[in-house]
Amino acid sequence: MLVSLLKRFGVKLSLNDPRWGKNPEGDHKAQEGRRPGEGPPDLDQMWRDFNARLNRLFGNRGNNGGGDSGGPYRGEGRGAGITASVIGFIVLLIWLASGAFIVQEGQVGVVTTFGRLSHTTGAGFNWRWPAPIQAHETVNVSQVRTAEVGYRDNVRNKQGAESLMLTDDENIIDIQFAVQYTLKDPVAWVFNNRDQDTTVHQVAETAIREVVGKSKMDFVLYEGREKVALDVHNMIQQIIDRYKLGALITNVTMQNVQPPEQVQSAFDDAVKAGQDRARARNEGEAYANDVIPRARGAAFRLLQDAEAYRSMVVENATGNASRFNQVVTEYAKAPGVTRDRMYIDTMQQIFSSTSKVMVDAKSGSNLLYLPLDKLIAQVAANDAATGSARSGPVQAPQDQGSTPTQEVMQTIEQVRQRDSRARDSSRDRESR
Repeated sequence: MLVSLLKRFGVKLSLNDPRWGKNPEGDHKAQEGRRPGEGPPDLDQMWRDFNARLNRLFGNRGNNGGGDSGGPYRGEGRGAGITASVIGFIVLLIWLASGAFIVQEGQVGVVTTFGRLSHTTGAGFNWRWPAPIQAHETVNVSQVRTAEVGYRDNVRNKQGAESLMLTDDENIIDIQFAVQYTLKDPVAWVFNNRDQDTTVHQVAETAIREVVGKSKMDFVLYEGREKVALDVHNMIQQIIDRYKLGALITNVTMQNVQPPEQVQSAFDDAVKAGQDRARARNEGEAYANDVIPRARGAAFRLLQDAEAYRSMVVENATGNASRFNQVVTEYAKAPGVTRDRMYIDTMQQIFSSTSKVMVDAKSGSNLLYLPLDKLIAQVAANDAATGSARSGPVQAPQDQGSTPTQEVMQTIEQVRQRDSRARDSSRDRESR
């Protein structure tokens, strides 16, 4: 900028200028014998030329016709003052321009005056008084920051001093987790604490050690992971609010929870034994759930059948007693008719379940043919169906023309005895 201004005033700073180092108003004889490029440039002469041009530019041309009145030193002093003013003005513009700054979207600018909070700015072009009066700091409030406890960048890169913790049942456990947070108050984040990221990291480690120290090892390893993460989240937020750090915890992620590597194999065996025990218990419960309902159903069915049988027997007995009472009443009114009716009903019941042979007594023939084989087969079928205990199974002869065996004769005798008993009972009823 200074070079362009000098060019505007007509000052040439080129080494190839023929008048470089020459005095245009005095001592021409000393410069006539010197060729361009033979010696170094005369800086004093250049300064005098520059001041002379500034004098002519700002209206000092009238002094040429009125005498020197002070000589060249007065012109040189005035030109030096003007030059200093121009340079100072340019420096002032540059200094004022250094106070401009741009805040990106999702960021907040915090402006301080002599180290004290002045105001905050939003996204866009902003201006403040340049240093050392004011200064600014840009804070990213939309960025999700992460604090890693127990590892760095990768779960395999463990930090034993942070990850090993003592549980309530005096067991050591290895935990790696990550805490994600954003900024809700950029002013508090900048002014209230130093080294804010380290503070969040230490607060997270403190919270996880307190929660794990109050929990059992099995609870932390298995069913209590989500509960532990939730308790750690709440405790970290409480401590950060107490410190007025200006951060908001968004998520706590349990990356890895396991026993120390030195006892990992023994712990795996214990876990497998526990799984086998749980599997055996589940199988037993499944078997019990299958057998017990069926046994209860069978018992209930037996109770229902017994109840039904009892009701049937009671009802039949009640019905028989009622029928007997009715028969007695009718018998008292007409004994002969009632007796004949009872005899007919009894004979009908007997004949309906026995084998019958019709004999024509009027034909006068003394030769009777009885189909004994068919009678024997029919009696055996009836006995097997009714489950009679008195008559055993009787096998019919394979040949119709063969002689009846002893079993056939026994069957015939049983039929005769049954018929005789029926006749005796009928005679008894008639005698009554």
